[in-house]
Amino acid sequence: MQAGPAESRVSRWLRRGTGLLAHLVALGLTLFLLLLSRPGTSLFSWHPVFMSIAFCLCLPEAILLFSPENSPFCLCSRQVKVWLHWTAQTLVVVAAMLGLAFIISSKNRSELPHLVSWHSLLGILTLVATCGQALCGLSLRFPQLLRISSVARLRLYHVTCGLVVCLLATFTVVLGICSDWFQAQIKGIAWYFCLALPFYPALVIMNQTTGIHLPKRVHV
Repeated sequence: MQAGPAESRVSRWLRRGTGLLAHLVALGLTLFLLLLSRPGTSLFSWHPVFMSIAFCLCLPEAILLFSPENSPFCLCSRQVKVWLHWTAQTLVVVAAMLGLAFIISSKNRSELPHLVSWHSLLGILTLVATCGQALCGLSLRFPQLLRISSVARLRLYHVTCGLVVCLLATFTVVLGICSDWFQAQIKGIAWYFCLALPFYPALVIMNQTTGIHLPKRVHV
């Protein structure tokens, strides 16, 4: 009879530990990419800077802050969390657009072709999906102005598509780690370690989304 509460406490602390690790991985990976990019040394150097800020840090944190156990803002009201989510998502869009502008400028200056790698193609798809999610979030923020009747259903779509955007961003980052630019600087076991890092926050977010948000919306 006593094993139940003890097991529950262990599971709770494990969830908190995995959530804390997700925050640390997101922050650590971003800082590592910032250092690796050496911003200011070239136009290209700003591309990984802004993209890592957007998709390695701001995007995961914008979703993780809704966790009831793993978020530093778990004691805040939902209204505060929504405002913080909006702020983080705005930073995602702004940073991503800046990263796009720098890579276009860099390629134009070097007279290199655009959209010739899987990283660039998936990156464009991720940007389009991110902007679509931002528009969906805008609809949820002002449903009366846009005359939206089924807010609960739209919120379910927003949560589900948010997970898809997160996975797209994760694979885009992974393809960036597979690029010649990254592999020229990081080799061997360290490269494989870096390759695995982006998946961890994505897995935590996937567990959070499917385990917390979706079931609750399905039963409504």
